Amino acid sequence: MKIISKLFVSASLALVAMASPALAQDFKVIVNSANSTTELPSDVAAKLFLKQTTKFPNGTPAQPVDLAKGSAVRAAFTKSVLGRAVAAVESYWQQQIFSGKDVPPAAKPSDDEVIAFVKANPGAIGYVSAGAGTGGVKVIDVK
Repeated sequence: MKIISKLFVSASLALVAMASPALAQDFKVIVNSANSTTELPSDVAAKLFLKQTTKFPNGTPAQPVDLAKGSAVRAAFTKSVLGRAVAAVESYWQQQIFSGKDVPPAAKPSDDEVIAFVKANPGAIGYVSAGAGTGGVKVIDVK
């Protein structure tokens, strides 16, 4: 019985250890290289992507960009930073559109297209998979 208990505890701890850092490492948040921002609190990043605020803390106008709805990276980002499921964010945007308040950020089908958008727009902020090359843009910390 002690062996089974030890195996269960070990397996449980291993699963927790693997699951927690995995979410944090599934994506990188990027901004245009001219943006002086180096880090953002998670709640500020969420407000930028939900367009509840339109400027970075340094005053730069923000232009968020998402990955496509079916992207696993989008799901990880949405859960981790926005604290919601993708479906809940879609519902939020439907309400915003219906009430005439705003439209969702542009969605790009690939990491390369998000990076190109961020490079081309000084106020852009986006996210890409953890393994994406990020030459020409700046990776920032979201805490």
